[in-house]
Amino acid sequence: MQKLTRFEVTRLISARALQLSLGAPTLIKAPKEATLLGIAKMEFEKKVIPIAVLREFPDGHVERIEVN
Repeated sequence: MQKLTRFEVTRLISARALQLSLGAPTLIKAPKEATLLGIAKMEFEKKVIPIAVLREFPDGHVERIEVN
């Protein structure tokens, strides 16, 4: 798997936290006191986030990186 940049990681976690805030089901068993951002971080660490990163290059090449 390609290494994600810190900006991509931040974008993935924040996008997943937004999905959770809008009512998406959690994909892991999380403790009651966990925040939505914390749940999104746990899901990222366990590689269960159902999101992909698309990298577009100047030559028109597009690279798709699956997170899970």
